[in-house]
Amino acid sequence: MLLALYNGLLRIGAPALRRHLDKRLAAGKEDPARFPERLGNASRDRPTGQLVWIHAASVGESVSALTLIDGLLKAAPERSILVTTGTRTSAEIMAARLPERAFHQFVPVDMKDAVERFLDHWRPDLAIWMESEIWPNLISESAARRIPMMMANARITEKSYRFWRKSLGFSRQLLGHFSFCSAQSETSAERLRELGAISVECFGNLKFAAEPLPVDADALAVVTQDIAARPLWLAASTHRGEEEIILAAHRTLCEKRPDLLTVIVPRHPERGEDIATLAIGQGLTVVRRSTDAPLTLETGVYIADTIGELGLFYRLAKIVLIGGSLVPNGGQNPLEAARLDCVLLHGPHMDNFTEIMADFDYLSASLEVTDTDTLAAAVARYLDAPDLCADMAARSAEVVAVGQETLEKTLRQIERLLERGAE
Repeated sequence: MLLALYNGLLRIGAPALRRHLDKRLAAGKEDPARFPERLGNASRDRPTGQLVWIHAASVGESVSALTLIDGLLKAAPERSILVTTGTRTSAEIMAARLPERAFHQFVPVDMKDAVERFLDHWRPDLAIWMESEIWPNLISESAARRIPMMMANARITEKSYRFWRKSLGFSRQLLGHFSFCSAQSETSAERLRELGAISVECFGNLKFAAEPLPVDADALAVVTQDIAARPLWLAASTHRGEEEIILAAHRTLCEKRPDLLTVIVPRHPERGEDIATLAIGQGLTVVRRSTDAPLTLETGVYIADTIGELGLFYRLAKIVLIGGSLVPNGGQNPLEAARLDCVLLHGPHMDNFTEIMADFDYLSASLEVTDTDTLAAAVARYLDAPDLCADMAARSAEVVAVGQETLEKTLRQIERLLERGAE
């Protein structure tokens, strides 16, 4: 009944959905060459043999799945992995990082006809949903085809929990289709049970099991030479509203460190030009990496508006502000920087990583800043004290030193579901 109502509303809203997708195309948020994938039309043939489908919403979830993908492919040479995501950035990162026998497609919009085309073509032997995306038609149509489903690294935020509790049993109908859910925390596990998931265990967070972000060794050597041992710090995955604070902190720091280099990696690279305009308007010397302009000793602000290069800049800058946290956007993944021995600074808005940040707080492995003054003071403190940097980085390394057990438990459960599905 509720699924029928959902699909009825989708049919009524189909013209509005199409206009929304057209706007995304015009804004560059959809890949025009691969847009048919969003309508369920595959752009390649299904590989022969066993196919495991992993769905991840965007960059963070898909990167978390990489160690899982490596383990699944290593266990079965005849196995292939289909990874779906919904954003261009995640698609580009997957294209660069997926191993052989794993490939990417855009997830179809959750219209019944698009979902049917997608599933009829790919016919996966198992579907793994990373974290917490719940698309009713994708779930229901997979269940109708008797495709086993598992939710891996599941996380149910307080906001999502409150929303699905009001769904009049719809969450129970959908989550009941999952053969197994592995939760990041006991809190998420309990929420899943209350919302209707049948078999739930807390395995821990797969993000802790991820490999360090990759780096192009040649690019690292070139940028290292260009920096020429200048003091620098990094604002990583920044969001709109944060650069004003970051640039003000840069100007404060330059009063005593005129050779300081501030590196800004925007969460959305297409914002690079706007950030450059903002900085130039403040009289700063700016270079955008996407323009291939040289980084010189006169450059004060380096805007790395490219995709997939955070691994490079985390290796260069040992003091890192985690973006999305100075404004109420929930923060970005702190583990990637911690894994590369960085000092972690973050704002008060790390809501998307509450449980992870509790681990950092327990070991005093990060520092909260709130505004220009506290940010500038924190950066100055660590620039002036290499020993403090090393100590903080060591504590961060302790936080990320867990995760292998989570990965092994998850892989074992996946293999059990595949064996059960083959019976």
